[in-house]
Amino acid sequence: MEIQSIDHIELFVEDAEEAATGLRDHYGFALAGRGGAATGLRGCESVLLRQGDITLLLTSATSPDDRAAEYVARHGDGVGVIALRVDDAQAAFAEAVERGAVPVAPPETFGPEGARVAFASVAGFGDVEHRFVSRDRPEGPFAPLIEETGCGRSGGGLFTEIDHIAVCVPAGTLGETVRRYEEIFDLRQIFDERIVIGSQAMDSKVVQSASGRLTLTILEPDVSLDAGQIDAFIAAHDGAGVQHLAFLTEDILTAVPRSAERGVRFLTTPPSYYEMLTSRLGPIGVPVEALRELNVLADRDHSGLMLQIFTESRHPRGTLFYELIDRRGARTFGTNNIQALYEAVERQQASNPTGLD
Repeated sequence: MEIQSIDHIELFVEDAEEAATGLRDHYGFALAGRGGAATGLRGCESVLLRQGDITLLLTSATSPDDRAAEYVARHGDGVGVIALRVDDAQAAFAEAVERGAVPVAPPETFGPEGARVAFASVAGFGDVEHRFVSRDRPEGPFAPLIEETGCGRSGGGLFTEIDHIAVCVPAGTLGETVRRYEEIFDLRQIFDERIVIGSQAMDSKVVQSASGRLTLTILEPDVSLDAGQIDAFIAAHDGAGVQHLAFLTEDILTAVPRSAERGVRFLTTPPSYYEMLTSRLGPIGVPVEALRELNVLADRDHSGLMLQIFTESRHPRGTLFYELIDRRGARTFGTNNIQALYEAVERQQASNPTGLD
């Protein structure tokens, strides 16, 4: 099975218009379309957003029978669908089901010859599904019943694509989750580590498509030690789910202040982190003072440098948040920054334990 890329991410939310407005105002996404009763969409309404090669679909239920209603009732707003671009959605669906995937929605093809779009879905992890998507024309219509505004993929935004998706799974399920992605979706494990922070610990494995355009960082807590943030996410989210989406940027030193001006709140980093940065990484080609001022974290691997920062969660349950990441050759995910992130999240939770504004 050849997964070309992430076609789109669908978030199930309480209020699609409100959620879309937040992503437009704070992160610079552009309105690309809408769907609802007026366009023939039944049981829900959706708002389509785009920026660079990122496509987000925000869907809220207008009927209690819609899947978005069930998802939001259990988890609150969150990622419900990770859609995968493939050559042939029907063939990918059949192959995945034959390999053991649970079918969610059978293949459907829409549109005229030369502009067809095909969808088919299988279960992923928790209540998140994978929607196979194939298109006659990659730049063609997104989907039927979504009335588009004419906004194409623009290179003028701060973010270019989704670098990776971080997933939290319950203790004892990491190995099985990775195995299923290897056997069903042909992903390969590229990274494996155990992270110990004080009296807490978690295990992480990273799986990636052959194209490199789909990367899942999958985390499970060690419940034999003290409960930590992965435990807290699973409890608040009520099961496995997407912890954060990482938006790739070509210039994080521009993206962070611009996002902050728009109202994005970022986690802060202890000053001591920057005092040790040069001795830990060596020359990084970026003024340390600039990183300190913006609370940007840095790490290095054998391929190069990586800069990253995490947003505060504005979710009522304190779950879903976002990451901005600037890869300057590095291929890993900031292992050495985990402790700084943990400390920052703990400060946020201590100052605002409910996660509410």
